[in-house]
Amino acid sequence: METKRVLILGAGLVGRPMALDLAKNNEFIVGIADISEDRLKPFNGSQITTHQADLSNAEILRGLMGDYDLFINAVPGSMGFSTLRNLITAGKPVIDIAFYPENPFELSNLALQHGSCVICDMGVAPGMSHLLTGYAASKMDSVSKVLIYVGGLPKVRLQPWEYKAVFSPSDVIEEYLRPARLVEHGQMVVKEALSESEFLDFDHVGTLEAFNSDGLRSLVTTIKADYMAEKTLRYPGHIDKIKLLKSAGFFDEKPLRINGTNVTPRELTQKVLFPQWNLMPGEEDLTVMKIKVEGKSSGKSITHTFDLYDEYDPDNGVHSMARTTGYAATVALRMVANGYFTEPGIHLPENIGKNESLVRFILKGLQERNINYIHRIL
Repeated sequence: METKRVLILGAGLVGRPMALDLAKNNEFIVGIADISEDRLKPFNGSQITTHQADLSNAEILRGLMGDYDLFINAVPGSMGFSTLRNLITAGKPVIDIAFYPENPFELSNLALQHGSCVICDMGVAPGMSHLLTGYAASKMDSVSKVLIYVGGLPKVRLQPWEYKAVFSPSDVIEEYLRPARLVEHGQMVVKEALSESEFLDFDHVGTLEAFNSDGLRSLVTTIKADYMAEKTLRYPGHIDKIKLLKSAGFFDEKPLRINGTNVTPRELTQKVLFPQWNLMPGEEDLTVMKIKVEGKSSGKSITHTFDLYDEYDPDNGVHSMARTTGYAATVALRMVANGYFTEPGIHLPENIGKNESLVRFILKGLQERNINYIHRIL
């Protein structure tokens, strides 16, 4: 059988481990594309083909697509939807972890028209959080509550932020600003990001602060429950600092005139924050997630919990959030490449979670990469 060719769009901290994972043992022929020459330099001398390209340019992207059989969309969220739309026209499978605000189902007809199998939001959260929620819900007659807590954090807490970002820092800012969709009394409600904070204790880490964020995404409509929320985890105190910046206007989009130049406060804030938030090579991080799904099965109350704790991999120099996000995508790509799931259209992890054999395939693939979800039934 001819070795399949995979193109990864985006060579950030998540793109690199995905490329290395897929190229290992010559399982796939791998290419990676990014506008940044610096992000592509680590692949020099490897078997991975690099493409320095402006992926926002549809014509340039189409010029790359013909040489590959499968795609992983890992560009920043601001260009994720348009990139996915262009990829679908190739009529080939796409694993998507761009996490854009648009509704991917707007591309359903396009995916069906071109025969493209697309799995959206296939990272850690959203991604595994949705897949495992869908799995638990499929084992119940009714769902009363879904709670998802997740955070990626530096192991060493450094002032003033006690935070580092393994994915696009602009997407982190968006997470702090975008209103959070929750479900209360079976209906979707919208609340301010960073709201309803609470403190929780986690093994290996200690006390963390959780706050509302817009991480439920498609779960708001695909899972019927009385209550659902996803909360992001940070070290205590971080959110008060972000709220102070927000209330003081540091994230405002209205330009200010400074020395004859128009500058938005958000642009300036990002320029200051991003160098401080970047995870450096060798800097250790961790990922914490807890999923709790409550409901009833055969008239009896039942609760499924899934717990994840993961750390930086020093042997391969891969950050934890990159591992947990990227390997979820590469294992899902193997699922498609091996023919276990090939249905054209737009698909979400929670729907794949209804198929126990596919869930076991993905969990086994992650376990082989030392990413372990602890499942308990109460």
